[in-house]
Amino acid sequence: MTSNHVPSLPAAGGVTPRQDHPATPSVPHGPDHGTGGSPGADVLRADMTPDAALARLEALRGELDAVDGRLRETLRDRLDCCARIGQLKRDSAIPMMQPKRIGIVQQRAAAFAAEHGMSPSFLRALYELIIAETCRIEDEIIAAKQMSA
Repeated sequence: MTSNHVPSLPAAGGVTPRQDHPATPSVPHGPDHGTGGSPGADVLRADMTPDAALARLEALRGELDAVDGRLRETLRDRLDCCARIGQLKRDSAIPMMQPKRIGIVQQRAAAFAAEHGMSPSFLRALYELIIAETCRIEDEIIAAKQMSA
């Protein structure tokens, strides 16, 4: 009998299910995804009809869309907070670039990746993009005061 459970994958290969989402399977990555014998190949039970599989796929996509919406809202909240930080730095003559702080954020991301079976290089790259956008926003805020002065 085939199980509906997907085995956890190592950090370099996928995401381990969260404890608060025990029904959420690991996310397999790579060229073998969905092929026989690969991690995650038993996501579909042998007794699942194609219509049931498509319905399950749509349900999972709906869940993913909701997660993506929360991710976008969280990113917006983060950037709004960074704008307020930029205003404080501008008004208090604090240098925009804070390398020590960037290091702390990157270390937290790496620790999170290690704790949750995620790719550290993925989170590092993601945070590099987020930090670059943060710096761009802070630069604009600081430059706006200089232009108006």
